[in-house]
Formats: sequence, structure tokens, C-alpha cells
Amino acid sequence: MGKKDIGIYENVLEYISLELSNILKKIPATYKANIEEIRLRSGAPLNIYCMNRDYFVTREGMITNEKEKGVMVERNDIMKTFQLISNYSVYAFEEEIRNGFITLKGGHRVGIGGKVLYGANGIDKIKNISSLNIRIAREKLGISNKLVKYIVDFPDSIYNTLIISPPQCGKTTILRDLIRNLSSGIDLLQGKGFKIGVIDERSEIAGMYNGIPQHNIGPRTDVLDGCNKKDGTMMLLRSMSPEIIAMDEIGNIQDVEAIHEILKAGVKIIATVHGNSIDDLLSRRSLNILVNDRIFKRYVFLDNSQGVGTIKSIIDGDTFTPI
Repeated sequence: MGKKDIGIYENVLEYISLELSNILKKIPATYKANIEEIRLRSGAPLNIYCMNRDYFVTREGMITNEKEKGVMVERNDIMKTFQLISNYSVYAFEEEIRNGFITLKGGHRVGIGGKVLYGANGIDKIKNISSLNIRIAREKLGISNKLVKYIVDFPDSIYNTLIISPPQCGKTTILRDLIRNLSSGIDLLQGKGFKIGVIDERSEIAGMYNGIPQHNIGPRTDVLDGCNKKDGTMMLLRSMSPEIIAMDEIGNIQDVEAIHEILKAGVKIIATVHGNSIDDLLSRRSLNILVNDRIFKRYVFLDNSQGVGTIKSIIDGDTFTPI
């Protein structure tokens, strides 16, 4: 349990209504250091996600599994918290709100639930906000150190790599640290660092805040924040001359088309996807194409059996056998 982790948690509390933040300050330090999410739902008990389980918080700051004992979140708590998150200027965050989240200083992300209103160009706004999910960003520097040697393609390149895991098993965390390692330069390649372009569609990899990455993503990394993968791919290839392009949570046919554009340009790809097995990927039409075309030479499967980012297995993309 580190003071830094507790400090990160306490900084996040500044964005939560005073009534609830005072309660959350009382919880035991072990939880403060490990909380991943704080969930506020109007008319429901205060909820946290920590150490692979969700809990409720009592008015006294105690952790419980009994929802009846959890302090009730009122609509006023939601509104006060939203004002703090948006710095009392909702209009300044309209674009982010349309995407369903706001990024805070430190790279923390707040998901928004409520009434979605459509306009001529798609989602126009979210009003009558009913729930907020504050996802606490915690860097895990070095979590990819053991992985790097499996994706290096000597003498001076890497294998196209797909990281696969169920939700909340650390695929974005390990991707971020892999980007940091490869951008900074690694001993395996005599200190060579790669120019990396990151398409951060959900603002989770770099955690950009006012144009500054809130996470360590290395000195040779360029970020397109909030950009879809198809547009981002063309923008990076035309203007940034990347050696590697990294993206999170691929899935639709447009993502597949973007990956093919990357390969045609001779650029390497690192991506993540939700899943548990190769069969999972084959069952989805768009991903089936990538698997059968042998696009990825390394499949990295994660779970959380020994904590977030546990490497379960690494599979060769040509033979589909463990490495």
C-alpha cells in the first residue's frame, strides 16, 4: 500500500460533493490505495469497485456487502459532483459529454449516465444526469517489462500484437506501459526507441488533459485524443511518420480497415480487444478476418488471477501455439 496511491484517491475526492467526499475520506487505507471506481447513482447506495469486487459504503465510511447499509446517493449529490467535475462550466465540456465521459486532471475518467438527446448530427447532449462512474487512473510502471521480449522482432522491429482480456483485467494498463517502454527505448534493441502514434479514442491510454498526457507514455509518442481509429490512422500515416500505431478496444469493420491501412504503410500495430480466447475472436466477423489473415503475430491473453495485468498466455499468430 503506497502513499502515492492513497494520494491519488484523495485528489479524486476533490471532484465529489462535500457530503459524499467526507464519507469516502473515512474508508480504510487499504481500500483507498486500491479503489478502481467510485459509482454514484441517484437513489442508490454509494458503490465502489476494489480488488475485483464491488462494495457499498456506509455513512460512517465502513465497507459492506449489504446494500441496505450503504449511504444513499441523492440527486443533489449527483448535481454537485457534476458541477465540480465540469468546473461549473458544462458548455466547456460539451464535446466530451456527448461522448459520455469527462477526463479529469490526472487522467481519471468520469462516465456519465442520463437522458440522451439526439440532434441532426447524432448525440447532441446528455441531460437529467442520473449516474456518474469515476474511474481512478493508476499507472503501473513496469507492468509490461516481462512482455517486451516476446514482441520484439530482431534486429530493430516488433511483431504486430493483440492484447486480449475480459473487462477490468488491465489490457489498457499494460498497453500504456508497453507504449512507454517501446517509446523510451529498450535494452533488447540496444536502447532503440520507436516513434509511436496513439489513437486514443476513449481518452484512456494517455489521459490527455488540456493537451498534456497525464500518464507516462514515453518521449517519442504522439497522441490523437478522442479520434476514431479510421480517421486517426490516416492522420498519423500522412503526417507523423510513426513506426508503431497503438489503439485500444478494436472491434468493428472500420477498425479492421484501419489496421489494413497501417499494414500497407509498413507500420506495426499494437491493439487490444475484449475476449477470452482465439475462439472468441473467430466468432466475431470483423475480428475473424484479422485472425484468418494472420495479421497479428503475437496474441497476449490477460486475466487478473495474480492482480491486474496478469499474463495468462502468449500465442504465436502463425501456429496458434503457446510461446
